[in-house]
Amino acid sequence: AWLGLDWPRPVVRQSDRLPAYRSALETLWQAGLLYPCTCSRRDIQNAASAPQEGVRIGPDGIVYPGTCRNRARTGPLPEGVLRLDLEMALATIGEFGFEETGPAHRGDHLLDPSALISDTGDVVLSRRDFGTSYHLSVVVDDAHQGVTHVVRGEDLFDATAVHVILQTLLGLPRPVFHHHRLIRDETGRRLAKRDDARAIRLY
Repeated sequence: AWLGLDWPRPVVRQSDRLPAYRSALETLWQAGLLYPCTCSRRDIQNAASAPQEGVRIGPDGIVYPGTCRNRARTGPLPEGVLRLDLEMALATIGEFGFEETGPAHRGDHLLDPSALISDTGDVVLSRRDFGTSYHLSVVVDDAHQGVTHVVRGEDLFDATAVHVILQTLLGLPRPVFHHHRLIRDETGRRLAKRDDARAIRLY
């Protein structure tokens, strides 16, 4: 308000939208595209760093090695951690891509399923402590708010494929994406929310 900016009301809060995320998870669960995961971060790190595996980093951190992928997917939607079976999801939607207008990646991106499977892995869509994840909530909320253009830092470019997959699976509109260069201070450190010295109240 101090800057003369305004926004749609009521303000959308994730904590008020848990039923919407649950509904999206139900859709994916009924399609057989989710599975429960009981792996801890240490389990994932140990499995991924085995000599024959090698550690790969994706938009969710270490690429999940698939330890729980063969767990049962029947019955009601379970609580706790749920992962997207990326290979099955890609087989469901076939060829796809997205439009990018940012300077580093400008153009139409047709995504390679085999590269996505190896470099992204089965991302988490529901967390134990909060019945959603960034990937799921941002897609569901963007559609709910009628977002047509997503503008964000290029550190999130690799997550875009996950978001486009979810938009396709859930029948949601696909916005235009624009990933800009990261904003850094004079030492080259990325400015982020955690850098409280740059909080707006400082100015």
